Amino acid sequence: MMSSKPVILYIDDEHINLFLFGRLMDKYFEVLTASSGPEGLRKLDEHPEIKVVITDLRMPKMDGLEFVEKAKSKFNDRPYLILSGFEKSDEVKEAIDEGLVQEYIQKPYSSEVVANRILESIPS
Repeated sequence: MMSSKPVILYIDDEHINLFLFGRLMDKYFEVLTASSGPEGLRKLDEHPEIKVVITDLRMPKMDGLEFVEKAKSKFNDRPYLILSGFEKSDEVKEAIDEGLVQEYIQKPYSSEVVANRILESIPS
């Protein structure tokens, strides 16, 4: 039986972050995770039901913004959010201004706040 919770994808290269995010968001969403940008792109291919994509910013091989650019070229119909422990850089501000990224959420975060931001970003 399919879950009636919205499906979201969270990408982070640190497994503890994937685990914690999954545990915190489980009551609101069906959470799929990926530990790299390339894996995130594969998950988007395999799961058209993904409604929102949340990614870490600093990751090896492909950073969060690079991932969003690649993902949006193929999957432009869903919002992309960045969740990061770093201050919002000019590069991120520019990405938000250009509509590449919908929102930037800084770690540490409150699970209720993040869940609400994700829910608000889901296209109706």
